[in-house]
Amino acid sequence: MKKRYGIFLLLSLILLLSACGNEENQGNEESNKEAANEEEINQDDSSQENMDDDHSMEEGHSHDMSSDGEIPDGLEEADNPAFNEGDQVIIEAEHAEGDEPMMKGAEATVTGAFNTTAYAVSFTPTSGGEPVTDHKWVIHEELEEPGDAPLEEGTEVTLNADHMEGMEGAAATIDSVEQTTVYMLDFTTVNGDQEVTDHKWVTESELRSPE
Repeated sequence: MKKRYGIFLLLSLILLLSACGNEENQGNEESNKEAANEEEINQDDSSQENMDDDHSMEEGHSHDMSSDGEIPDGLEEADNPAFNEGDQVIIEAEHAEGDEPMMKGAEATVTGAFNTTAYAVSFTPTSGGEPVTDHKWVIHEELEEPGDAPLEEGTEVTLNADHMEGMEGAAATIDSVEQTTVYMLDFTTVNGDQEVTDHKWVTESELRSPE
């Protein structure tokens, strides 16, 4: 009788341990499935984010409004500009692409004023993508061997500026011409997302004094 009772206890213990092992395995399987699903979701989100970034780059062209502040050879400082270096001004033009204003209405600090000829140009970026039309501004000193200023509307030129991706070395057509004072500016974009330094270029007619 005792022997049978001992065998019964042993069998019960084996069954109990087996059940616990199955539950643990099931739990591990569930955890692994959840981890795999979460990883797949993260990968999908990352892929979608990259696609969105690529689409944004393609549609809007990469345009960093800051510059290194380097002055092109031959560019002369303005003798008597309406706004001097260090002056506070309000930008009244919008050069950045997009549905929301980035520049217009921003308060800026003048970091340089120069006499030159400014051109609005159309070109196809060397990096590919859609053509850019009426880009403002490229100055005479940023054209490759341009000859004497001013050039006429419709003149075909080669750009020697890097205001945006695919600009340097691109063939362009002059859309409009303005002999004026151009300014470099420091400012914060209207939405507050970007600190812009030595932005090139804003013309005198596109600025006003703060009220």
